[in-house]
Amino acid sequence: MNVSSEPKTAIVVGSGIIGIACAHYLSKTGIQVTVIDRKSIAGACSYGNCGYICPSHVLPLTEPGAFRVALKSLFTPHAPFRVKPRLSPALWNWMWQFARRCTHRQMLASGNHLKSILDSSMVEYRKLIKEEQLDCEWTEKGLLYVLQTEKGMHEFSKTDQILSEHFEVKAHCIKGHDLPAFDPALKHDLAGAYYYPSDTSVRPDLLNSQWVDHLKERGVKFVENCELQELRKSNEQITHLNTSCGEMDADRIIFATGAWSPQFSAELECQIPIQPGKGYSVTMQRPEPCPQYPMLFPEHKVGVSPFENGYRLGSMMEFAGYDTSIPKHRIAQLCTSAEPYLIAPFTEREQETWFGWRPMTWDSLPIIGRVPNLTNAYLATGHNMLGMSLATATGKLIAEIVQDQPTHIDANPFSPARF
Repeated sequence: MNVSSEPKTAIVVGSGIIGIACAHYLSKTGIQVTVIDRKSIAGACSYGNCGYICPSHVLPLTEPGAFRVALKSLFTPHAPFRVKPRLSPALWNWMWQFARRCTHRQMLASGNHLKSILDSSMVEYRKLIKEEQLDCEWTEKGLLYVLQTEKGMHEFSKTDQILSEHFEVKAHCIKGHDLPAFDPALKHDLAGAYYYPSDTSVRPDLLNSQWVDHLKERGVKFVENCELQELRKSNEQITHLNTSCGEMDADRIIFATGAWSPQFSAELECQIPIQPGKGYSVTMQRPEPCPQYPMLFPEHKVGVSPFENGYRLGSMMEFAGYDTSIPKHRIAQLCTSAEPYLIAPFTEREQETWFGWRPMTWDSLPIIGRVPNLTNAYLATGHNMLGMSLATATGKLIAEIVQDQPTHIDANPFSPARF
């Protein structure tokens, strides 16, 4: 198979929100797209998250003090940010590289790169929702960061100042005594909050399923339970994919494989320094009163997503490898962490508990672009905690790069060649 200057076919490996977005933008160029997934479509980390699409999340995880928090967590099993002690050279190399980048200078540099792709994604999402008429609870209510203590308000004010001065992300500061009027679900004894009106939210499972349905109508093929088993290569190209559903080939292959991406590192002949950052959520019936706004509680590191027919609490960051358990104490921790803030923090009737592995890179930036040593292979992975927020801009970048077109934003900071 020769790599033509104008690709006609593409296979996207992975059907999370990133894979769906890549399929969307590739298909818009006239390329025939097939999406394969080892399990169900959009069934992994794209399914049960809090659904925030948030320019306010411009600051990377590599901020000063983050590594110190990670080290402390080795001895704190119930910490919301937790590194589980284990013998893993890959993990500790990742942690070393992460620690090197936890500086103020690096935080601002990475934040500038994230801002460009976050802003692009927001523009693209608004086009998508309007053009495709997706009924997925797209809500432009902003995001409320609620603080329990005055110390918390003081600490978060520093973050807000950085967001405002360096990234022009503006918030309204709300005093504690004004919070119940802003959202009656909040308690009266809280210190205050910062409200970021430019953030939006969505119900992830509805977005994924409706987007996939629209793509199917346009001829995009989705193949579930199709595990990629081997890459066949020749002359610096992937010639075929051996899968559990048989042999497949295409002009271009895009790997949108999330936290599983490192398993393809050897065959793709490049470093893919990703660690799975495990998060949890619990979805239940709406409490009464139910929050009117999506919320984050930074002091307890828990997020709240009120949906039309449900209510979700989500949080945690566990570096515990590819652990598939959902410990009861972690779900209980989500519920109790919301208690200081909400009159009715949870209901007894759970609809669903969930976990997902976020694909965490050591520099907090996604990996988007052509694989250095293969002419027809591309990565779209490593989106850390921002997969939902960055999906549309990632898909657009991949479509531009695949066609050798100038990119609408600078894609160099996200290149796989940086490792």
